[in-house]
Amino acid sequence: MKSRILFASILAFVLGGSMAMAKHAITYEDLAKVQRISDPQLSPDGKWVAYVVGVVDLAANKTARHIWLVSSDGGAPRQLTRGDGSDTRPRWSPDGKLLAFVSTRGGNSQVWILPLDGGDPRQITSLSTEADGVTWAAKGNVLLFTSNVFPDCADDECNAKRLKEAAESKVKAQIFTELLFRHWDSWRDGRYTHLFSISAQGGAPRDLTPGAVDSPTFFLDAPDGYAISPDGTEVCYTSNHSKGSAGQSAAAWTTNNDLYTLGAQGGEALNITADNPGSDASPQYSPNGRYIAYTSQARDGYESDLFRLRAYDREAGKTIDLTPGFDQWVGEFAWAPDSNTIYFTASDHTHEPVFKTSVSSPKVEKALEGTYSDLSVSPDGTWLLATRTTLTQPSSIYRVAISGTPSTELTHENDALLDDLDMNPADIVTTRGALGVEIQSLMLKPPGFDEKRKYPGLLLVHGGPQSAWEDAWSYRWNAQMFAARGYVVLMTNFHGSTGYGQKFVEEISGDWGGAPFEDLMLATDFLEKLDFVDKTRMVAAGASFGGFMIDWIATHTDRFKALVSHDGVYDNVSMYGETEELWFDEWEFKGVPWSKESMALRQKWSPSNYVQDIKTPMMLVEGARDFRVPEGQAFQLFSALQRRGIESKLLFFPDEGHWVLKPQNSQLWYKTVLGWLDDHIK
Repeated sequence: MKSRILFASILAFVLGGSMAMAKHAITYEDLAKVQRISDPQLSPDGKWVAYVVGVVDLAANKTARHIWLVSSDGGAPRQLTRGDGSDTRPRWSPDGKLLAFVSTRGGNSQVWILPLDGGDPRQITSLSTEADGVTWAAKGNVLLFTSNVFPDCADDECNAKRLKEAAESKVKAQIFTELLFRHWDSWRDGRYTHLFSISAQGGAPRDLTPGAVDSPTFFLDAPDGYAISPDGTEVCYTSNHSKGSAGQSAAAWTTNNDLYTLGAQGGEALNITADNPGSDASPQYSPNGRYIAYTSQARDGYESDLFRLRAYDREAGKTIDLTPGFDQWVGEFAWAPDSNTIYFTASDHTHEPVFKTSVSSPKVEKALEGTYSDLSVSPDGTWLLATRTTLTQPSSIYRVAISGTPSTELTHENDALLDDLDMNPADIVTTRGALGVEIQSLMLKPPGFDEKRKYPGLLLVHGGPQSAWEDAWSYRWNAQMFAARGYVVLMTNFHGSTGYGQKFVEEISGDWGGAPFEDLMLATDFLEKLDFVDKTRMVAAGASFGGFMIDWIATHTDRFKALVSHDGVYDNVSMYGETEELWFDEWEFKGVPWSKESMALRQKWSPSNYVQDIKTPMMLVEGARDFRVPEGQAFQLFSALQRRGIESKLLFFPDEGHWVLKPQNSQLWYKTVLGWLDDHIK
């Protein structure tokens, strides 16, 4: 009897342990539970890291962000901010005793300062136009921040009055006299982004960049467009002052952003990059203040030109090319304490490794393999602080020796959740492509993969189009969410993708439905031939350019059972008059639509000219606040599909832009998109 009881106890223990160790496929609820770690900031002495943690509240339909602190040696983290609203962008004071940050705790966005030795945070700004993007000089008590203000207002009282009048007016009409009257997801309401300085003790902020021009300029996915010198006496910022033939702003069709410097208390601005017709952006002063490093593109109007790293020598008044011969896009970068070495990230095939170069010997070398961002260098120059990610791991903060070893993970907020999820790492596969080159893809297999089974295949098409699928976590179009439904997911880096050299990037312009389409179809051929893929159950989905490609696929093949087109370009002629960043459209189609050459390209690559050939069921997704690929594109296609009797569905978000950001909207997106695909491969 005792032996049977003992055996039963052991069996229960073993089975209980097995159940505890069982993993499950990721669900949207799991995705929403992932804590979003970002913006690590190293203290001046290198001993502490302040960072931001975002937590999704599905019921409240928002993501609350707060600031945490952890030792750079590792250990238990400490939460620094709490309460209503979100707290972001922590920036250290020179002595490391204070943190400036941006908070919405008072109902709108303002700059606050938190003492780290105890005590309550104090509010520094109280502007009616709000404040964002705070930065602290390495010496002194000067802070920079940005605010969107009316250019003809001399003080906040004027701004507050104008905002109050607009809110109370029964007339909501607006009058525009120049382009970029709306951008990405916002309408121009008469205000412009200006750079302000303020004392850490508070007081009246000073507008450093007055006038009817954005200074700093908005630049998607780029580091800050402004910086302050280490001694706090000078600022540098990005702005586009280009004018059209009638004297109006040309910011909608040029990318000629320049760098300007001026005193931290204001004064006359000096253009230090006037000789370069392309975009100069993201300035950073060297620790000794002699140099300003920045990203630079050579050609005006081409947002996907090669991003180089350059440095302006403030003493000599000359510019140094820091990445000669380097054929990948420079992303984020950070100065080493010697004011000579610079570490930076750049796309390299399916990763974003860390590279280094120097002012004294400009030669690029790879420093770290992997996918990194948010770089900073320790005060002694021996290690890097950065976030790292993969397709199986959300961003986490690491301390990494310059040599690459050892590496210490400092944040563990998601460890328990990830331990319960069954996720496969991606395989890198190479297939024959167009123009005589090989094409690389990431392939993700379902949880519990069994090579003897047959799985449906899913082709995911990235946007940009000058971007790439990388071995990195995402909350939108998370590849694991598709694999979890039993799909073998293929993510192909077709012609136009970054990380394969600038020539490869440029071969998509003027050829949207040519080489990229051939690359994707050849990659699909590969997927269909795999023993574990059922070629009779193939589907495809994509967003932005990926949405265009899905529309193009729909009009040129019926090999897929179902398609999802999110924010896709459908008609390349009407698109020009609907979108806002005209430089992109004009470059990709070789000019304005009233040019014969450009019109011929637009007609050639416009899915609207082939809509009569669509046979595949299509689901369309669109947001009313998407001004990059406006709703008219989806509406035109949906009307044609319905009129032709093609099975189709339109998911429309009145409160979203180019991306679906609100948690409950995101939940609906995954449910509807996955449901559509699943229904057509059963």
